[in-house]
Amino acid sequence: MPLPTDPAERHRAVAGRFSALTLGVTDWNAPTPVREWRARDVVGHLVDWIDGLLTSSSDVRLPEVAAWTQDPVGAWSARAAGIQALLDDPSAARRRLTNPHLGELPVPEAVDRFYTVDVFMHSWDLARASGQDDTLDPDLAGELLDGMLPLDEMLRASGHYGPAIPVASDAPAGDQLMAFVGRDPAWRPPG
Repeated sequence: MPLPTDPAERHRAVAGRFSALTLGVTDWNAPTPVREWRARDVVGHLVDWIDGLLTSSSDVRLPEVAAWTQDPVGAWSARAAGIQALLDDPSAARRRLTNPHLGELPVPEAVDRFYTVDVFMHSWDLARASGQDDTLDPDLAGELLDGMLPLDEMLRASGHYGPAIPVASDAPAGDQLMAFVGRDPAWRPPG
């Protein structure tokens, strides 16, 4: 069944899967497909950056969360709950995010396009680092890849993506997406 397209419902599904993955991590110091990160850093990235974007570009203030370095599961749970409460609030559609790089967008659309998608992709990193099922929804993975391909040069110049990794044209959509953003679909934790 494909993921919902409504921002609140898509976040609920994507964040729910990520939450389940956090509960399955047995080693928060495990390496990830992102060379500089350990499993806890995947959570830290997702907990930290959205707060900065919303605070600097809108009137949204998210609740404080536990220190992800000490309590990755608690920090993630609190951040996901804060984002979900924002998206479930009927007044959220009237709130705007204004950013010089992103333009002006309704807050739910901005969260969906940038944050929920990031949670979706980083679920692959956390799953792979912790030996859990890393399968990505093929419909959303294909949609994201189709949207990113024309922006290849700009995305690489941003520094947020590594060089694309070659994969077979018939590889699963999730593998193709992650290879495009610079992850090696063949990567496995050492040992």
